[in-house]
Amino acid sequence: MLERIRGIAADVLGVPLDQVHPDSTPDTIESWDSLKHLDMVLALEQEMGIQFTPEEIEQLLSIELMAALVSEKLEAAGRAA
Repeated sequence: MLERIRGIAADVLGVPLDQVHPDSTPDTIESWDSLKHLDMVLALEQEMGIQFTPEEIEQLLSIELMAALVSEKLEAAGRAA
């Protein structure tokens, strides 16, 4: 799951995959601003077929946290991550 999230993030943020790490945050990737954050959330929702609450969107502050929450949501929906 982490690798899929990294790939989506690299595409949305317009950076090479090798610059996106599990601990990457808006502080470590210059192009990761509030608009790109929403773009990334929408891309994850579309790609994974899930929905985030506004509270969850605020918590998605690293690639690792995104992967964990997506996995959690997919498991809760009965779909393997």
